Formats: sequence, C-alpha cells, structure tokens
Amino acid sequence: MAESNWYVVHTYSGYENKVKADLEKTIENRKLQDVIKEVLVPMQDVVEIKNGARKAVQKKMFPSYVLIDMVMNDDTWYIVRNTRGVTGFVGPGSKPVPLSEEEMKNVGIRDGGVEIDYSVGDTVLVVNGVWEGTVGPIQAINQSKQMLTISVDMFGRTTPVELEFSAVKKI
Repeated sequence: MAESNWYVVHTYSGYENKVKADLEKTIENRKLQDVIKEVLVPMQDVVEIKNGARKAVQKKMFPSYVLIDMVMNDDTWYIVRNTRGVTGFVGPGSKPVPLSEEEMKNVGIRDGGVEIDYSVGDTVLVVNGVWEGTVGPIQAINQSKQMLTISVDMFGRTTPVELEFSAVKKI
C-alpha cells in the first residue's frame, strides 16, 4: 500500500466545512477510509472582545483551504477534485504537491501541542482565570504540560504562579 501524505485543497470562500462534510460522506459511502485517511479544516481558538465582553471563538487558520491526508492516485485525485466547492489542489499546474514533515510541524498538525513564541524573561499579561489582568515575567516554560510559570507580586512578595499557555499573552 502506498504511503499517504498531506495535501492542500483550495475551496470557494466559506465552503471549507461543506467540502469537508461532502468528502467525509463520499469516503464513508465508497469505503475509502484506507486511501483518504483524514480531512481537516485547521482551526484556532481566539478571544474576541465585542461590546466589552470576551468571547472564545474558533477561526479558520487558513480560510479557503482544506488539508487532506490521502494516498494520491487517479481515483482519489478525481474524487477530491470533483467535490462541490473544490477549486483544485495546491501545486504547480494540475500536479498536487504533498506537504513536507517540516511544513506540517509549522502548521501545528503533527506535534499535538501548542507552539508558543515565549521565552524565559518575557513579560506576559494573564488574559483569563483568577489572575486575569496580572502582568509578570516568565520564570519557566513546561512544553510537555503546556504550562508556564510567571512571577507575580502578592502582599509585597514575589510568588511563582503556574498558568496554561492559553491563559496569557505576550506584551
């Protein structure tokens, strides 16, 4: 059996979830689970502030694009290419180009964790939780637990506080 790779498919704007649903239905109906393994619309959690209220929402990381883990052959190419809402594969001409391992890591698909651009010593603002509004420098980062430790002043003393990556933002 040939090895599957991740490919990028361009869709009409706003059709990403429709393309994903249609492809998943086709995969199930034609029993193609062994050649088209996963269809993904990468999403990220963001906090929006509207009318002074914080709201956690999910936004598409790559609007108008869908990622597909599949074994490329004439049949799978035809099925994906002729799905309603798909404008084509990303690649030169009509030849789809698979994403490399490095590109998949950069997208954040391959490594299950959250990538952060913080380093020890950076000052961060706590954006949710008990410590919301607190500012402090990062003392330690634990990538495997997705936590970082900051120093905060409490009752005139510096105290370490452990927080999730999603609870802070760099300032």
